[in-house]
Amino acid sequence: MKTIVLEKPGQFALTATPAPEAPLTGEALVRVHCVGICGTDYSGYLGKMPFFSYPRIPGHELGVEVIAVGEGVANVKPGDRCAVEPYMNCGTCPPCKRGSSNCCETLRVLGVMMDGGMRERFVLPARKLHPSSKLTLEQLALVETLAIGCHAVNRANPQLGEDVLVIGAGPIGLSVLEFVKLSGARSIVLDLNEQRLDFCKNFMRVDETVLATGDGAELDRLKDLTRGSLPTVVIDATGSCKSMSGALGLCGFNGRLVYVGITQQEVSFQHAPVMHRRELTLLASRNALPPDFTRIIKLIEDGQIDTRPWITHRADMEQMIDEFPVWLKPESRVIKAIVQVT
Repeated sequence: MKTIVLEKPGQFALTATPAPEAPLTGEALVRVHCVGICGTDYSGYLGKMPFFSYPRIPGHELGVEVIAVGEGVANVKPGDRCAVEPYMNCGTCPPCKRGSSNCCETLRVLGVMMDGGMRERFVLPARKLHPSSKLTLEQLALVETLAIGCHAVNRANPQLGEDVLVIGAGPIGLSVLEFVKLSGARSIVLDLNEQRLDFCKNFMRVDETVLATGDGAELDRLKDLTRGSLPTVVIDATGSCKSMSGALGLCGFNGRLVYVGITQQEVSFQHAPVMHRRELTLLASRNALPPDFTRIIKLIEDGQIDTRPWITHRADMEQMIDEFPVWLKPESRVIKAIVQVT
């Protein structure tokens, strides 16, 4: 069957791999229709993703169809269209037992630490499938991206009317914004790309946008927007150590900062004049939880999340290899690229 393999940083190959065996107890065999491309895939391609290993079949944002199920599977049946929760957790370690399956001690993520969905068919635990009879396969491929934002906003716990600053208007930042808006908080987005800020204003309908200039003007702009104060929730979705190091300085007194982006480099900040004086809370956000997937599917089904602006680029498997380096360039204006597998 056709399969894309990332052999090493910067080198994809379209190859053939053996068809999967029949599903065992608790498993499901799925046909992959759509794969969303996200920042993890770009970082893996560039060799900058800390959890990535090679060679690897990428793909963790998936819209799939169930072909067959093993014994004991009751949550899905052949023919069901599903989103995939790509976090393979053990279920027995202390975090799993506490309900934090997103940070299982031996967690493996499809397409990152283990082979993912950039292939025609594969077998996975049926409990990782979230069906919907209403959503399209492309919409189902968007659910995991949205789940990252959902979990980050849950970590921040913004309140009605609270000022929330989202740093970075890439796909993860946009997913964060969806749930900031749903919380009833006031949304502000900061980015250095004016085109992305225009997208946020015109399609995401955020309350305010701020252009990052690097000369301190954005700090003054944020104070103006927050009545002389600063946002009490800041969510950094950049993955930039420079941005993440400076994010605490954009957080108002008694505020909280959530890192949802990932960097391999050192993040540093002054403790006494910034974090201690303002009594700030620093949080990390990793992956998402099963209820996040259930909630997102229902929100899309009910029309509370409009997925139409998200998908800006499409390709089949052959086209993807040539298109992928182009999607990395800011001038391509990619929000979300979808690869059609079958």
